[in-house]
Amino acid sequence: MDIIRIIAAILLPPLGVFLQVGLGKHFWINILLTILGYIPGIIHAVYIIGSKGPGRAAS
Repeated sequence: MDIIRIIAAILLPPLGVFLQVGLGKHFWINILLTILGYIPGIIHAVYIIGSKGPGRAAS
């Protein structure tokens, strides 16, 4: 499932974050970063997906 999230994060960064943590603060931060620049949105999304593995609580 992480592969699908990473692909989603590259194509549409907020989608990858949403699939990982839902509608939390990280999702809204990623929306802002993606609006400000596509690459920062991708970097943030991949970081969130990589740092929060399955079964870990979203903070």
